[in-house]
Amino acid sequence: MGDELLITDDFLPVPVPETLTATYLAPMRGLPRVATRTAVTALAGRLAEPVYGLARQMLASPLMSVDTRPIDEFPALPPDLLTAFGATREQLARLAQATHVVVVRAEYRPGWPPAHEWAARAVAAAVAETVDGDVVDVFGLQFLDPATALRSLPDEQGRIRLVDWVLVPYSSDADGLWFTTKGLRRFGLLELQTQGVPDHLTRAWGAVLTGVARRLLRTWTDGLTGEEVPAFVQLPVLTTVTGHDIAVAYGNPEQHGATAPVLLRLELDPATDPEADSFLSLHPPAGNPGPPGRYFASACATLFSGIQPDVRYARRGDAMSKAVATARAGLPDVRARFLAGALPAETQLVVKYGLPGDDGPEFVWAAVTSWETPERLAGTSASDATNDPEVRIGAPVVVEATDVVDWALLGPTGVLEGGWTQAVLDSGDRPHP
Repeated sequence: MGDELLITDDFLPVPVPETLTATYLAPMRGLPRVATRTAVTALAGRLAEPVYGLARQMLASPLMSVDTRPIDEFPALPPDLLTAFGATREQLARLAQATHVVVVRAEYRPGWPPAHEWAARAVAAAVAETVDGDVVDVFGLQFLDPATALRSLPDEQGRIRLVDWVLVPYSSDADGLWFTTKGLRRFGLLELQTQGVPDHLTRAWGAVLTGVARRLLRTWTDGLTGEEVPAFVQLPVLTTVTGHDIAVAYGNPEQHGATAPVLLRLELDPATDPEADSFLSLHPPAGNPGPPGRYFASACATLFSGIQPDVRYARRGDAMSKAVATARAGLPDVRARFLAGALPAETQLVVKYGLPGDDGPEFVWAAVTSWETPERLAGTSASDATNDPEVRIGAPVVVEATDVVDWALLGPTGVLEGGWTQAVLDSGDRPHP
């Protein structure tokens, strides 16, 4: 963009780095058993051709270096951070026993494809595979077994799952949860952050942030398609995210559903410490009433189907009554799985229950936090109720099991199990009160 850069209230000029570097390690006991070129050649037919050819080309060019060093000469990797990002005891033990490390580095210009990342990960996985070892992604401080590293690389159409490249860590602060991304800088883009997220939205907001990352990354790379690397790319101050963005980021585009878009405001948050990272912060749109956490909870209710309030109730014998009966029959089993910690990973159990009102019951959803006795459960409201002013998004609630008419397991891309009444409503079979 250079001289054409416009500073307006509608766009944020985000600086573009001149080059990007990827670094991967393959720790091992002893020296490599197979030459790097031979190891990469063994991937023929197992990698999509664009990546396989790219890895071989970069390996033969000055853009990539592969060095074997005694592990003592490489800066020590922090085991506590490796553990926080998923390292197992076995992986840490293999790292402690390693005597040497193969260091794979690649450089490339910002833009798409991110050749430095794809090629370096492929080469490191090929080397690690020859010694039944691990790949360490230095940027993400993450262990990857070779098979997982290779699966994360693009298919024949160049598609990837963004969750294989961008992590979403979070921590607690005085105002709620603080979420950040870790991975967008691989592509030259600043990391995202959100503060003041309600505690019960741990999984949901992580998925939302991944969807926003997917949307912004597309805008970012579209701005880097010219022959020359621009000094800045302009990102919209007001960005949207949809269920489709989230589903594609998780590699499930067929599950996206037709959700309304959610509007979020971007703000550049430059670091005051030269050693620290700058962020793109996500906020509710300007003029939004109420605390940010309430807006974030409402955004999740929009993006994940099955948690909107509903004031309809069923007549005996229609599709809705069958849906309620099916849901109630499954309550003992889902409670047992919840208590045993046997629900699928990255899911949240929610229940729909009725609140009395002058015009009939109003059905709202709550995220389950505890369920000590079969008769009663505790949770946090996932909806604002019309009939009861104390039932607000994020507020604690106690629900009698006899009032429950439905339940669902929510994953990053929507309802994974349950939600029978919502399916009836979505099908158009909507009985009148």
